[in-house]
Amino acid sequence: MIRLDLQFFAGEKTEKATPKKRLDSRKKGQVLKSQDVTTAIVLLFVFLFLFFAAGFMKDRFFVFFTHSFTESISIKALDIDQTMILYVEMIVQMAYILLPIMAIAVIAGIVGNLMQFGLLFTAEPLKFDLKKIDPIKGLKRIFSIRALVELLKSLLKISFIGSVTTFLLMTNIEKVLGLAFKTPHDTLATVGQLVALMGIVASFVLLFISILDYFYQKFDYEKNLRMSKQDIKDEYKNTEGDPIIKSRIKQRQREMAMRRMMQEVPQADVVITNPTHFAIALKYDDEKMDAPVVIAKGADFIAQKIKLIAKEHNIVMVENRPLARALYDDVEIGDHIPDQFFKTVAEILAYVYRIQRKI
Repeated sequence: MIRLDLQFFAGEKTEKATPKKRLDSRKKGQVLKSQDVTTAIVLLFVFLFLFFAAGFMKDRFFVFFTHSFTESISIKALDIDQTMILYVEMIVQMAYILLPIMAIAVIAGIVGNLMQFGLLFTAEPLKFDLKKIDPIKGLKRIFSIRALVELLKSLLKISFIGSVTTFLLMTNIEKVLGLAFKTPHDTLATVGQLVALMGIVASFVLLFISILDYFYQKFDYEKNLRMSKQDIKDEYKNTEGDPIIKSRIKQRQREMAMRRMMQEVPQADVVITNPTHFAIALKYDDEKMDAPVVIAKGADFIAQKIKLIAKEHNIVMVENRPLARALYDDVEIGDHIPDQFFKTVAEILAYVYRIQRKI
């Protein structure tokens, strides 16, 4: 019973996502993003452009209508060539009007996305996935908390934006009622000013709502990325390797290093012992080395092994407990002995060389 409970809790997604999980999700196109933020930025940029470029837009519209109602209407007979010329001219005039707005919208959309999740190129969301057309999952999405939040968000946007635009119209009601008595030029200028002003204010309102939506999307994004303790363990095994296999590899590496070290013991000039707990094998070549080098060391069982090999190869063993302990603690295999041990080690080597000459 306790084991089942532990398995149940191990499967709960209560842990924060690891950096690898976040990176994998990003590669799949699953990023923190609020579509309302991008929409609000696009609308704001477009209406700001319309507000400040009203003069340019007005001139282009008048050129378009003047050309359409004067030059184009005077054509008596339209053949294929005349029709194509007229079509190209109208397309060019419309391009002068629409392309700047479209370019501003594209740039604003890119900026809105870059602000949220940075630069990302992935084709994963475009891949065909049967799960996306699963009717059961579709019903779950329709009757989910996320769908309720989206509904409330839509009602909030409609009510806020509608209220703000209505307020602007009521404050400018005199201008609206006076449009019937104005010339077409003044009417177009007034309508354009009111539309741009309402669009800018509505964009700011939508931007405020989108900030709230961004925090909700962040909460939902982090919730969906959560991992269970078992997920973290599985990820660690996949990235770092199975701990059992890693321990076996380390054990094999230690065994190989031990064999290499034992192979170096026969080359030693002297083995300094504790005498039972530590053994340090030293080698010195005055033509190649500045100081004696530790070629093997060990404690307890390894120390006994070093002494056994030294005895088989007639290597002199010298008992010096303080020196053996100090060398074991302070010097690694392959390192020269420190300066403070020079005198003691030199006396031991001199003693060893005398014994070897006698032999």
